[in-house]
This record gives sequence, C-alpha cells and structure tokens, in this order.
Amino acid sequence: MATPPEIEAQILRYYHAEKWRVGTIAKQLRIHRSVVQRVLAQAGLPTSRVARPSRIDPYLPLIRATLERFPTLTASRLYAMVHERGYRGSPDHFRHLVAQHRPRRPAEAYLRLRTLPGEQAQVDWAHFGHVQIGRARRPLMGFVMVLSYSRQIFLRFSLDAGMASFLRGQAAAFAAWGGVPRVLLYDNLKSAVLERRGEAIRFHPELLAFAGHYRFEPRPVAPARGNEKGRVERAIGYVRESFFAARRFQDLDDLNGQALDWCNGLAADRRCPDQPERRVREVFAEEVRHLLPLPDNPPPLLERVAVRVGKTPYVRFDRNDYSIPHTHVRRVLTVLADPEQVRIVDGAELLACHRRSYDKGAQIEQADHLQALAAQKRAARQHRATDRLAQAAPASQELLRRAAARGTPLGSITTALLQLLERHGAADLQAAIREALERDVPHPNAVRLALDRQREQRGAPPPVAVVLPANVQARDRPVQPHALETYDRLKDGADD
Repeated sequence: MATPPEIEAQILRYYHAEKWRVGTIAKQLRIHRSVVQRVLAQAGLPTSRVARPSRIDPYLPLIRATLERFPTLTASRLYAMVHERGYRGSPDHFRHLVAQHRPRRPAEAYLRLRTLPGEQAQVDWAHFGHVQIGRARRPLMGFVMVLSYSRQIFLRFSLDAGMASFLRGQAAAFAAWGGVPRVLLYDNLKSAVLERRGEAIRFHPELLAFAGHYRFEPRPVAPARGNEKGRVERAIGYVRESFFAARRFQDLDDLNGQALDWCNGLAADRRCPDQPERRVREVFAEEVRHLLPLPDNPPPLLERVAVRVGKTPYVRFDRNDYSIPHTHVRRVLTVLADPEQVRIVDGAELLACHRRSYDKGAQIEQADHLQALAAQKRAARQHRATDRLAQAAPASQELLRRAAARGTPLGSITTALLQLLERHGAADLQAAIREALERDVPHPNAVRLALDRQREQRGAPPPVAVVLPANVQARDRPVQPHALETYDRLKDGADD
C-alpha cells in the first residue's frame, strides 16, 4: 500500500529538520517504523544504525555451516549444539535468530500450461465430511474430473474412495461427456499408482485394464508437484464454494442428481478461465468433438472380495452380514458388489443376491435361507426369534435377562414381543421396552401398556392385526350356492 504524499513529506521534514529518530517519527505519526525506513530509503538516506553485538555472533559460522549441510535440522538440535559450546541465550530467542539464517529454497517460477481440445482431463478426490446412515457414519467423498481445455466439470459423490468407486466415477464422467480424453492426469493416490521409484511407475492393474478398455493414457503427476493438476484443484475449491456450501439433500442419489444439474447448469455457464470472452458451455461444445469415442461394451465395475464363511450362514461384507444357504458354511466364497446389489457366488454358482445396505451391523436375509436351516434344527427357531428381536430392539436382550432371573418362561415372552414387533414396529417397541425396564417390570404386559400410552399420546388409532385367525379366515371363504331346481324335482317325486 502506497504511503500518502503528505506523510512522506512529514517523515522527511522531521528526519532532516528536527533530527528525529526513526522510532520517534513512527510513534508520533502512528505508523510502523518500516514505513519510515522505506520512505527514507527511497530518498537515498541511510537509516541503519550500527548493530549491537549479540551472544550468537561467535556461533554463526558453526550454525551456517551446519545448515548448509543439513538444511532441515531443527532449531532445538542446533541450540543443544551451541549450548554445549558455551551459548547461554534463551531457546526461544535462539529459534527466532536461526530462522533468519536458515537457507531457503529460491522462489520457483512456473509456465502456464495449455492443452489441446480433448487432450487431457485431471482427476482427484475431495472429502466433504460424513453422512449418517442408520448406525453407520460414512465418509462423503466427491469424485471430480475436469477437462483441461474447456474446464467442464464432472462431479459425483460416493461413500468411499475405493478402487471400484474410482473407476465408476471415471466411467460416469465419460458417459456424461459422450467421449474420453486422451490423457487422464492423476495424483499419486493408491488407486492409480501402487509404487513409484523416480520415473519407474507401477500402476494399479485394475486401472490399467480400465484404461485399456477406454483407450486413454493414465499419467501421474510428479511427486510434490500439485501445480501440474491445478485445474482440478481449483475446480474442487469451486465445488465447495458454489455447490456444496449449505447444500441440503435427502440421500446420495438426490445429491448426485443435484450435482449433475449443477455441472450442466451453473458450472457450465461460468466464463472459461483461458478464454474469458466465452462460456465453458461453448468451449466444451467445441472440445467434445475431439474426444475419443466410447466403447460399445462398458465393463462391469464390481467390487470383488473373497470372504471366509464361519459357522453361521452369513457373509460379512462392508460392515453388514448377508445370508447364504446353510449348506455353504465354512467355505471361501466371493462377493460381487455394485452400488445397488450384493451377489454371493461359489465359483460360477450364484448363491444369493441381496440389496446392498450401507448401515452398520445389519443382517440382510432371504427367508428361504433361514427357513431351511430352521427346518433342519428345531432349536434354531427359538434362537432365530431371539436374534430377530435383538436386531430390531436391542433392549429386548436386557428384558429377557431380567425375566430369566425371575424365573419367567422366555418362550412366551419372546412370542409376545414378536407379535408386538409386527404390530407396532421396531422403533416403538424399543422405546416401550426401555420404559418397562425403567419401571423394573420385565414382562410383555408392561411393554404393551407402554405402547398403548405412546399411541394415545400421538392420537393414533389402535393397531389392527393383518393376519386373521384360521377360524375367521374359514368363515370368510366364498360358498357356492346350491341349485334350487333339485328341490322341485324332489317335490314332484313325492306327489307321484
């Protein structure tokens, strides 16, 4: 910031005519002494005074020679070295002095990188906090890809940054743009580069197969060279400020739908940084003609995980348990998962297909898997009912424990609680069981009364059982009426 001319005139007058010192001028004019020194230096006047000797002066040759050999050596270690040689100054003041003598890397200038249309896109992940799904706290990751020429942005959110999500994001970007750039520029993340020694790079084999299918070249940036992918870094900052800030969404599909509308709307209407007279939308329409065509057969992007099954007919995948036929326990099976489904296979045989859950500790089941096991083992029925209660209302375990301590039969309690679960739902049953435990009445009747109080407070109607008893169902069966003509024939025969 330039110094006002009237201030410069006062500084020069007080220094020449009044013989004021630099500190006095700065104090009286209420400005920093560096401003005074700068004005006097611009006028060609010497302002430096003879420096006073310092305790560190005899040790400066040692300090400078050591820092030339070891530029990153800490100030605390240097202080220990000079302290052993007789220095008795303060450690804090020594740290300040060492910072003035530590060699610094000279400022590096960078060329402005320009690319041809359709030549390059830059890829990176960004973290956008967490989302709560049931009992699971999942990270919200944003996949960002930007075309280097037009600066067209593609944004897609996922609940992890794994290899499958990484490849799905790229495939979705290609599909949204209707083509593939010739080069994709990555950071040195594990999904792209497994190992790097200088120029020798070992790419992830799944990424190489993916790149071969879409015919593009994967290219990582040099280590510690974030400027080489500055376009995607700036795009991530733009996403945070223009799209995600104060954004409301219901679920991941809703958020991705809003992100796609934003990429094709507001983000495409901004001015192109390299061509300010044009919009990104216009430059992208020019660039899309230079992209490589999409392949006719997009690859299946599945998560493939080998899992070992224990004694129970469940497979653990992504924090949840999925049921399988009980005939395949104690084996190594394969899980094939996409964002919607989880399939469990044994070689080429499909054992189970479940809807994918992003909860934590959930049991996703097929009824026939457990019915077959229950039919084989009678004792499994009681355990099955208890396990179902534990999943729906965890407080039921404490109620059963207290009831067993009082000698109450657990079978009848479990049956009654299951009936209440069917009628009222898991959330209401959990709250009612807690209320019964607080009253120290571990009995289904106390739970039923608590449910009735909850219903009356909400003003809800009484729950109606969907399944009618067998005798009531029998009364409602349709009855075929008998033809009355047969009675006429009987009457005629009696008259004869």
